[in-house]
Amino acid sequence: MSTVAGRTMTQRMIGAATLDVPTFEEVEHDTTATGQAAGVVALAAVARGIGSVGHGSATIVGALVAAFLGWLVWSGITYLIGTRLFDGKATWGELLRTLGFAQAPGLLMVVAFIPVLGWLVALVVAVWLLIAGIVALRQALDVTTGKAILTAVIGWLAIAIPMGLLRLAARA
Repeated sequence: MSTVAGRTMTQRMIGAATLDVPTFEEVEHDTTATGQAAGVVALAAVARGIGSVGHGSATIVGALVAAFLGWLVWSGITYLIGTRLFDGKATWGELLRTLGFAQAPGLLMVVAFIPVLGWLVALVVAVWLLIAGIVALRQALDVTTGKAILTAVIGWLAIAIPMGLLRLAARA
């Protein structure tokens, strides 16, 4: 894997997965690491696709498309909320990089297809991803943990409410 600022992408992924604050700071400020962040998003999507084999889920291509769209939209929404509502200081690129690397724990979803163990892996990874995302938001936006949590909650509501309304409308 490529080396940027002395650390490889793999080392950065491990740092992000272990919630290492200096790793998030490093990728936040390294404007050349956006491609690496995209790589992490892609790897996590492929792992999710493999892990969902036999569960009637989407294809790996579908998982990749959804992961990239989700990453872009989530970064944009949290950028707007964090900078406008909570006076965060970040660029969209900084959020792309930190939130991309925050997807590193998603690689463990590759084993989610295992009967009995799969649901536990999925649960642990979901919580881990949430925590990593909050650390990523806090570091990129330079806000308190509380403001990072509020940014995540408001961002989730900004996505969940319209999606829920669309689902209701589709059933009508």
